[in-house]
Amino acid sequence: MSIAGTRRGIRHYVVALTGGVASGKSAVARRFQAHGIRVYDADVAAREVVAPNSAALAEIEFVFGAGMLQADGSLDRRAMRERVFADPAARRKLEAIIHPRVRAWLQRHVGMDRGPYCMLAIPLLAENRGEYAWVDRVLLVDTPESIQIERLMQRDGVTRDHAERMLAAQATRAQRLAIADDVIANDGKESALDAKVAALHARYLELARSPA
Repeated sequence: MSIAGTRRGIRHYVVALTGGVASGKSAVARRFQAHGIRVYDADVAAREVVAPNSAALAEIEFVFGAGMLQADGSLDRRAMRERVFADPAARRKLEAIIHPRVRAWLQRHVGMDRGPYCMLAIPLLAENRGEYAWVDRVLLVDTPESIQIERLMQRDGVTRDHAERMLAAQATRAQRLAIADDVIANDGKESALDAKVAALHARYLELARSPA
């Protein structure tokens, strides 16, 4: 049962949406939103929990130094990315600061949601599945790595080598498939997602209304 419990006899259902970088998670999320479903994004949460004057930002400054802050007191995201990209120990320290607060942010929003079900967009779900045991279902947007690389090169203007390193820093495709209850293959035209999302939306409504 999801953490939100029941309201008026209807089980509140939580679906975690995940996928690798440039897999098309945002395109899928927009289509669920068009069906009236709220999608709470872990990336949005990560930005909010490190807002200026927040406890998380103060901890980041203490651990990594004032060089991680911009002149206005906000987090220098580029400097932070460069710091942790090639340093696993630094990345783990940053995650220990941010991830628990992101989970708490997502749980608060699930608790306040009033839809038939809601979704959590969590890019790094495969890396942290145990921390999200409370979600009811996992939906993976699956894309071949070759397509991810091409999309990254076009979208971000990075080299192939850089795109490959970005993929290597994440969980593997096989690891993501291993935790998925449902899979949307996104290896063609974006318009092909419409019918796939509509079918899953109907399925999730059915699951959300079933007895706990």
